[in-house]
Amino acid sequence: MNERVAVDMWFDPICPWAWITSRWLLEVEQVREVDVRFHVMSLSVLNEGRELPEQYQELMRTGWGPVRVCIAVEQRYGSDAVRRLYTALGTRIHRGQEKLGPDLFAAALGEAGLDPALAEAAESAGYDEALRASHEAGMRPVGTDVGTPVIHAPGPDGAMVAFFGPVITPAPKGEAAGRLWDGVLLVAGTPGFYELKRSRDLGPIFD
Repeated sequence: MNERVAVDMWFDPICPWAWITSRWLLEVEQVREVDVRFHVMSLSVLNEGRELPEQYQELMRTGWGPVRVCIAVEQRYGSDAVRRLYTALGTRIHRGQEKLGPDLFAAALGEAGLDPALAEAAESAGYDEALRASHEAGMRPVGTDVGTPVIHAPGPDGAMVAFFGPVITPAPKGEAAGRLWDGVLLVAGTPGFYELKRSRDLGPIFD
């Protein structure tokens, strides 16, 4: 049997496309020899200083809260707790369409078996240095002209490859998830390969 390898994904909890990709990766774990670790990036950090529509600017202002809470959890409990919290946050944000705020954060923390008082981290800039460091670690290999999801994984030759995406909807299940993983690794590990894209004609489907 092949030895299991670590695959790292960087997410912002407010991104619906990252949420779908994360659910796909959890399916991949079941059919391929990979273990997924989740890390925080921030669309609010990424978009600092950029000219954005007012509605998106407001989203970026509220987007600081959930990523700060994730960093606070990582610092106290470690990366496994971030994984649990991301599931709880994403279920409420994307499936439940709940409003971002302290009530959502506290409920998600409690659901993940974590201290609900860490919801207060959403308003604390004291977590921003660690947040920026996590963001930089994820984004440096792929550049700043992409968002989330970002994945770092061992390529076909064992060397680390980093890429944005895949952007998919809905998340493939079972062996279909594994086949997509195989294809993504193949193209991402090809020297000189940069982009494969087509226009989206579906919105996020959270099956």
